[in-house]
Amino acid sequence: MELAVRVGLRLRELRGRRGLSLSELARRSGVGKGTLSELESGRRNPTLETLYALTTALGEPLGSVLGPVAERSEVSGRAVDAVLIDRFEDGAATTETYRLRIRAGAVQESPPHVPGTTERLIVLSGTARAGAASAPLELGPGEHGCWTSDVPHVYSAPHGDVEAVLVVRYPVPGP
Repeated sequence: MELAVRVGLRLRELRGRRGLSLSELARRSGVGKGTLSELESGRRNPTLETLYALTTALGEPLGSVLGPVAERSEVSGRAVDAVLIDRFEDGAATTETYRLRIRAGAVQESPPHVPGTTERLIVLSGTARAGAASAPLELGPGEHGCWTSDVPHVYSAPHGDVEAVLVVRYPVPGP
């Protein structure tokens, strides 16, 4: 099944499970109601930024709308291409592992994720600037950084493309 259709069906399912109207999810996520409607119907390809806004408003990890890991779903944003390569769930958290490419000269500004979410970036090649928007880390090949991503955070590649691995840990919401 095509990514746009798969994501649309999953978004509609998650929204319905929470009893949210299209208008309410659009308001909470900052995504236009028309855009959300087109996404849910599979008529629009999702961007990484839009999916993060929607899944954060739904209190879900990004991977919850991408489908099974075996389908190797790739999504792109202004600066980042991400492929979900693994997902692990236990009683405390959902942990997702992504293979990333950060494109040279572009900046990805990510809004806060659900409270308690953390990210770890391992740089394979290139130099990345990533982390809390107020104090991003500069990381070269073989280096890694960790930050709390329930605050605005950024990704950029100031000197050429960056290849990296990203691990995102979303805590399970309380009752």
